[in-house]
Amino acid sequence: MRNIKIANAAGRDADIKYVGPPLVQPSPRPGLPGHQIRFRRYLLSSPDGLHASLQAAHGEDYAQALIDGDPEVDVEKVGREIIPSAKVFLSSDSQVMHAVPTMVEVITDPDGTERERREPNNQPSNVTAELPVVWTGKTMAKREAVHKFVFTRTLALRHTNGLSFDFLHAMAKELAESGEVVLVGAGKGGKQPLVLQENGTPYRGFLEGRVDGERFALLLHLSNMELKRPAGLPVKTPAPAKPAKEEAAKKAAAPKEAPAKAAAPKETSGAKKVAKKVASAPEPAAKKVAKKVASKPEPAPKKAAKKTAKK
Repeated sequence: MRNIKIANAAGRDADIKYVGPPLVQPSPRPGLPGHQIRFRRYLLSSPDGLHASLQAAHGEDYAQALIDGDPEVDVEKVGREIIPSAKVFLSSDSQVMHAVPTMVEVITDPDGTERERREPNNQPSNVTAELPVVWTGKTMAKREAVHKFVFTRTLALRHTNGLSFDFLHAMAKELAESGEVVLVGAGKGGKQPLVLQENGTPYRGFLEGRVDGERFALLLHLSNMELKRPAGLPVKTPAPAKPAKEEAAKKAAAPKEAPAKAAAPKETSGAKKVAKKVASAPEPAAKKVAKKVASKPEPAPKKAAKKTAKK
């Protein structure tokens, strides 16, 4: 684990460790389970067996020379095991260089056009300097950051004791609640890019926080490439979304239409019972009920009136 000196939003700094994210699955290893594999290297050809040497010795067409003999094979050298060797630099004419070559820094435009050549400057690391890595105050949504920058590396900030745990947990909680990432930088005011090691690549740093109860993850996303739209393409502007308050006010101002209900006339209990029987009974039964209602005798008071008249 390496060190980084970082400050929180309030400007308080601490020395923290950082590591790369753990691999989800280990890379597969060739061979049989439980057996170790050793890779060996063997010499395939000597300089005398290369095309240029064979062409100089046997002419342009040396196919017959290869059939008649084996001029490309040096029996004393070919097939020997190559022991661990040191790296050497070759010149343009394949000669071994006995002095360290001069390094040149080439600066190009985004389209690959060479702009300048200069001697490289030794750039020290600035994440462990006297001034800590600070928050610049520039925040953006995670979705926006993913669409604007290419993240090449991600580092996880680790605590080493209880105080550093509380320090990092508070930072992760603040970022997780806002749902945003914050741009961090080195130097005074965070105006310099992050250089993790001497003569390393300068990066923009974005802090992201994730919290699950007492567990947290504080991730430092590194980017050295920004995505920009080409100049010829038109920019599509989405239609502005209506505020939720205006929509609620329109719904409240709209008149409410009450459903119209027709007042049905009241029916007597006897008529209700007959109507229910007629509606729920099948067709032949309904006819019988109707006949019974039509053939009912007259009420009893009329008979009593006839008896009184005879007396």
